[in-house]
Amino acid sequence: MHWSEAVTHLRRGGRPGVLVTILRVRGHAPRDAGAKMVVSADGVWGTIGGGNLEHVAVEQARAMLADGAVVPQQFVDRLNDREGGKQAQQCCGGEVTVVLEPLPALPTVAILGVGHVGLEVARLLARLEVCLVLVDSRPEMVAPDRLAGVVADAPSVIARHLMAPEAILDELPAGAEVLVMTHDHAEDFAILDAALRRPALGWIGLIGSSVKWGNFRRRLGEAGFAADDIARITCPIGLPGIAGKEPAVIAVSVAADFLRRRSG
Repeated sequence: MHWSEAVTHLRRGGRPGVLVTILRVRGHAPRDAGAKMVVSADGVWGTIGGGNLEHVAVEQARAMLADGAVVPQQFVDRLNDREGGKQAQQCCGGEVTVVLEPLPALPTVAILGVGHVGLEVARLLARLEVCLVLVDSRPEMVAPDRLAGVVADAPSVIARHLMAPEAILDELPAGAEVLVMTHDHAEDFAILDAALRRPALGWIGLIGSSVKWGNFRRRLGEAGFAADDIARITCPIGLPGIAGKEPAVIAVSVAADFLRRRSG
C-alpha cells in the first residue's frame, strides 16, 4: 500500500498515525528530500531508506502515538559508521533531517437510519473532520446518487445497506459515536440493545420524544440492563432550546451538540 493510501486507510478506520518525511538532505543519503512513510502502532507503509534512520523514525513515531502527541517533531541523523549506539550502521556520509507529523484519528460518527433527518445530519457533519458511517436497512436510503453530496464533501464516508443495522457496531473503532434514527422503533431498540453490550463505544444518541424514551428505558430495564448502562443513551438528541421539527432544524441542533461535545 502506498503511503498516501495508508493515510486514507487509517482515517477511515479511526486510527491515528504519523507521517514521516525527509525534510532535508546534506551529502549522500539512501533517499532524497521528500521521501515519505506512514507509521501506525502496528504498521509501516512506504520507506525513507531503511537502516538505522528508518528504525529511529519508526521508534520515535510510535512514541509520539503512545503519548498522544499533536505537535510535529524532527530529528537529524548523521549517516556515518563512527556514531555508536545505532541499531544498524550506515556509512553514506550524509546528514538527514526528518520531520514527523501526527495524523490524529478522525472521530467516527455512525448514523444508523439515513432518512430525512439522518441525511441532513450527514450533510452537516460531512463538512467537518469526521469519519461518517451511514447505515440503513432500506437500500434506496444509501444509494450512491442520494449520498453524492455527502460523499463529495466528507473526508471519509462508508455507506452500507444492512438488513440488521446493528451489525455495523462490531466494525466501529473505540470511542465511535452512534446516532440511532431509523424508521422503525423495533430497529431502534435492537441497535440500542447491541450498543449497550459494547462498552468501547462512545456517546449513543436516540432520536425521539420523551415519551418514546420513557418506553425504551423501561424495555431496556426489562431486558436486564442496569441504570448506569441505560444512562449511556441520550434521548432526545440535540441542543435543548432549539425549536422546530423540520429535518434541517433538527440536524443543526444535533451537529451543534456534536461540536459542543468535541469542544468539551
